[in-house]
Amino acid sequence: MAALKIQFCDDFDGGFGWVVDEFMARCSHALVVAGRVWVIDPVMAEGVEERIRASGEPAGVVQLLDRHNRDCAELATRLGVPHHVVPTAGAPPFELMPVRMGRRWKEVALWWPERRVLVCADALGTADYFLAGNERLGVHPLLRLRPPRMELGGLDPAAILCGHGQGVFTGADAALREALSTSRRRIPGQVANALRAWRARPS
Repeated sequence: MAALKIQFCDDFDGGFGWVVDEFMARCSHALVVAGRVWVIDPVMAEGVEERIRASGEPAGVVQLLDRHNRDCAELATRLGVPHHVVPTAGAPPFELMPVRMGRRWKEVALWWPERRVLVCADALGTADYFLAGNERLGVHPLLRLRPPRMELGGLDPAAILCGHGQGVFTGADAALREALSTSRRRIPGQVANALRAWRARPS
């Protein structure tokens, strides 16, 4: 199997991310707090483990979405840290906020209030197939009819990190409000954009 092609991204003084060069644009993150590193929904690729270890002492692997198995368990074992699957209680300074807790979809979002950083697995994304028109941030296609307004609408993030696509660091609070308030009426545009992105994907 060919090695995954990734690009490191979302670099800021509280962590970094890496995104896979593929249609799904799977993106993973490492958050660094007081010399300890929390890894969020990781996909393993060359250079990832080394960069995590170079950033501080590994503290845990957090899986925000039940179906985001990715390489969470494997990386937790390699790092010798716990693997937290859709946890409901956060470790300071993080808070965990239920987004959807149904039988077929269990997802929590991570909120770092001190830094105003919001991390979402699938609820929000910036991959092409999430977006409609000129959106910078989109609600997951399957959540557009019932966007998580109650769960996430009261936040004022300075940065939004996504499980699909690179993060939003400029005007993140405005991007969140727009995504949540216009998700329903922009469904046709999102569907059209997703079809274009699918047809344009490398064969």
